[in-house]
Amino acid sequence: MELLATVLSHMAAGRTVSIVPEHAELTTQQAADMLNVSRPFLIGLLEAGEIDYRKVGTHRRIKAQSLIEYQRQDDQKRRAAADELTALNQEMGLI
Repeated sequence: MELLATVLSHMAAGRTVSIVPEHAELTTQQAADMLNVSRPFLIGLLEAGEIDYRKVGTHRRIKAQSLIEYQRQDDQKRRAAADELTALNQEMGLI
């Protein structure tokens, strides 16, 4: 019930909601859309080894689980950077 309420609140706020099984494989465009980045940027992340993927012929496929894990790690890095900036601002007496 909680999940449904969360989904509905996101939809009411005009946000996109996607439900993807964690074992699903996504195209590069689908993965880029989920991360809200360009496809070339996503391919750079793949080639840099930031996100696991496999090739099917000449096409890249990204497991949804790998993409979600990347999102979690990226969110943690962003939170840590924001916390560090807040601490520095407090030390400098700016807030």
